[in-house]
Amino acid sequence: MSNTTPGLVILSEMLETLPESEKKIAAFIIQHPEEAITLTANELGKKSGTSGAAVIRLCKSLRLKSFQELKMRIAVDLQNKNYSEYRDIKPEESINSIIQKMTTNSMQAIKETASILNREELKKAVNIIRKARKIIFIGVGASGIVAQDAQQKFLRIDKNVYAFTDIHMAATQIANAGEQDVVIGISYSGDTMEIVRMLQLAKQRKIPTIGLTKYGNSKVAEEADIILFTSSGHEPVFRSGATASRLAQLHVIDILYIAAASQEYEKAVEYLDSTREAIEFIRTNHRN
Repeated sequence: MSNTTPGLVILSEMLETLPESEKKIAAFIIQHPEEAITLTANELGKKSGTSGAAVIRLCKSLRLKSFQELKMRIAVDLQNKNYSEYRDIKPEESINSIIQKMTTNSMQAIKETASILNREELKKAVNIIRKARKIIFIGVGASGIVAQDAQQKFLRIDKNVYAFTDIHMAATQIANAGEQDVVIGISYSGDTMEIVRMLQLAKQRKIPTIGLTKYGNSKVAEEADIILFTSSGHEPVFRSGATASRLAQLHVIDILYIAAASQEYEKAVEYLDSTREAIEFIRTNHRN
């Protein structure tokens, strides 16, 4: 898979957070990608009812160096046919249709997250996690489930790991942590103030921080030392279920876990074998 983030994906991810003029340009590109890559910045500005300057501002908002880079990414999308639309659920949808749509949406969220992940940021995160004296995962709501999943995984390879959904408990742990530890804040929106405050508290204590959030500008992205982006999952109607977005977060946790384990392969295998033996011992004695 290419390390280049697909252009249509990042446009779609950030569409709702863009200023009005930039949103018009992004919408035009999403609807007419083949035409957009043939235009100059000024031509695209006119086509979208804005200006060439707004096109350049859009590229900056997307964290891209130039309009040419955006066009290159979109061209790769079109060539590889990487981009597809999410499908929303309708009232009284049939079971077969729900199965098909939810499966498609989940696969799309995971695929987009894999393309969005910055490889260098991921390497930094893995390196910090491997060396950390304590690993502190924090999440609230559906993100709390992801934090607990991370704890369960990293415990299996003998990491000193904590997961908090209670912010007061998290603050207590951070207050007793230091520069050899790491705080990982998980927030779908990137603007969950409890998570933002925990990252700020960690920063005061000079504790390295990692943010896991959807692609785009957010308070979590601003506060974290290392940021790992996921696909938003595009769930406007059933957002409270946090289905595709939660799967995207779990996917990143799996990647972090496997990457850390692979760097300490022999020891990780020993720990995993010990874990299996302990679980089997419990099961055997329970049956007896």
